[in-house]
Amino acid sequence: MTPAKAHREGRWGPVDRPLAEERPVAITVNGSTVAVMMATPADLEDFATGFLRTEAIAAPEEIESIEILPQGRGLEARVWLAAPAAERVARRRRDRAGPVGCGLCGIDSLAEALRPLPRVTGTLRMSPAQVLSAVAALPAEQRLHDATRAVHAAGFWRAGQAMIAREDVGRHNALDKLAGALTRGGVDPASGALLLTSRVSVDMVQKAATLGTSIVVAASAPTTLAVEEAMAAGLTLVTRARGTGFELHTHPDRITEVPADV
Repeated sequence: MTPAKAHREGRWGPVDRPLAEERPVAITVNGSTVAVMMATPADLEDFATGFLRTEAIAAPEEIESIEILPQGRGLEARVWLAAPAAERVARRRRDRAGPVGCGLCGIDSLAEALRPLPRVTGTLRMSPAQVLSAVAALPAEQRLHDATRAVHAAGFWRAGQAMIAREDVGRHNALDKLAGALTRGGVDPASGALLLTSRVSVDMVQKAATLGTSIVVAASAPTTLAVEEAMAAGLTLVTRARGTGFELHTHPDRITEVPADV
């Protein structure tokens, strides 16, 4: 790779900044590929676990093992599921047009694009001050972003506890990695709020609702469909959360002046 150089204040100079690593990552289930995505090659066990969970492909207890293997210029997250789950995934795969990419790639019907979501019933409450405090705390967990300025983050906030966060070049991947970290760590997703550095599209809402988190706080804006689906799923959606303010779109009862007690 040719070394980069920078032009600043009328002069050329060297660039001393690492770049975010990006590689194709295939998630395979019992020998068959279910997804191929461009991702940051870190926390891939979390990635595979979270992807299978947020896409409602397999429950955590159905996973028997995960192995990360190099494959040429990419990597394979090789997952083995228990027999009943593997058979279900095989039937689902036969019904699809092709492997999944990020977001809604790979689906072949409108019904699948807007799949029924589980109703979120979490009782978590956050005060406005807690929302802003959580948003302010996330940058301290974005070490890869600080180094590269090229990745997204997804964080999990709980009152009085350390932030859990994952980063990736893809916003969906960051959320899936976080979902996997919570699953593998035995953390109840309903006990805290999701924090996103990205915009909120409908697929991010789908992943959050499937995970079972009741509050999503994002730094950027939502789409109209994301708001509609969040409302239907019972999800509290907070967006444009930066500095001293935020916007609240759905189920406002969870954002109150009463501090969280969980």
